[in-house]
Amino acid sequence: MINPMKLMQLKGLWDKFKSNHPKFPMFLSAMNQNGIREGTVIDITIQEPDGEKIQSNLKITASDMELFDQLKNISSDLN
Repeated sequence: MINPMKLMQLKGLWDKFKSNHPKFPMFLSAMNQNGIREGTVIDITIQEPDGEKIQSNLKITASDMELFDQLKNISSDLN
């Protein structure tokens, strides 16, 4: 069960994150509109301030899709 106080704290943090990074929620919205399907490959690159990069990718599985559906439900509660 989700603690309502933690949920409110998370909403506040998410609102601040959206304010700091307005393009990222737009990216997520576009991604959601296009949909992620099983077999989709997601590439992730993190670049440290000193220029060092860490890269990885993953191929979406059926169980990943189940997780995404649950996260969408939680996300709609935060909006």
